[in-house]
Amino acid sequence: MTKRMFGTAVAALALGVLGTATVASAEEYKVAYIARAQEDSFAAWLADEIRAQFDTYDDMTVEVFDGQANDEKENSIIENCIVNGYDAIIIQANNGEAQMPYIQQVVDAGIPCLTTNPRVECEGTGSIDADPYEQAKVNCDLAMEQVPEGAKVVVLNGPAGNFHSTERRNAWQAEFFDKRADVEIVAEDIANWNKDEAMALMEDWVQAYGKIDAVISMNDNMAAGAIEVVKDNADFADMLAYGVDGTAEACLLIKDGLMTSTGLQSAGDLAQMNAEYIHKVLTGEMEVTDVYDNVPAPLITAENVDQYIEMYTANGQIK
Repeated sequence: MTKRMFGTAVAALALGVLGTATVASAEEYKVAYIARAQEDSFAAWLADEIRAQFDTYDDMTVEVFDGQANDEKENSIIENCIVNGYDAIIIQANNGEAQMPYIQQVVDAGIPCLTTNPRVECEGTGSIDADPYEQAKVNCDLAMEQVPEGAKVVVLNGPAGNFHSTERRNAWQAEFFDKRADVEIVAEDIANWNKDEAMALMEDWVQAYGKIDAVISMNDNMAAGAIEVVKDNADFADMLAYGVDGTAEACLLIKDGLMTSTGLQSAGDLAQMNAEYIHKVLTGEMEVTDVYDNVPAPLITAENVDQYIEMYTANGQIK
């Protein structure tokens, strides 16, 4: 056992929580929410929604932490939250594989733990998530009809080892690329959910390959970065672009005819369900290991985007 792990275990013993998950007896429960990165537009939206949902509870508060898209940073925050005696911890992993041993530390400390966006399969935890395969598949079904024969496409992936990135890419492979042998992937790379990284890649790809018929992106943020590079270039006026998350920015891009579609991942629904379920766990209504649920993944296109723009206007994300 390392000195760090020993210190964590001692702190947990001092709190009287080492072993099976228990809940606080205080009137107000303290919950830690660890976000993967506040620079990620979806993660920032989810963190805001988490705060708003917890504000509706009289007996529960939340403190939000920023993992800064850095595994070491996020793992350190998890350890600190264990030591600081939070009654429950909700973790949005940057990299499920890298966070797994630290999530296990939360379980071993007897602290109720939920993983969310993405789900991390760790025994002793619960999870609230979306189905990333389905989020991508709704786009694939549309792309099967829209992407022209012999198209040249580029693919933007999220972080390596991230469950959502991997499953969305798996869906594109099985539901689109395996069925459309005529489509050529001219370039594919990891942009870590990041708009700036996607812009840099797209700039290189435009120089290297010229015309690109479609951008296949595992999230909206990266799709928006690729679009930014070519939005004023008439040669790319017909370029298709597919994303996931249904962010406010993506909806505006769809409205402007710059983005084709996105599969909604409602941060509001995720936040509401996380708050509701962790409250039930803390008040003894259910066991944390019984928490396992998904939010739906409707497709947003030009045909229905107005209703989502209205939603974002109402909640202040679109001014």
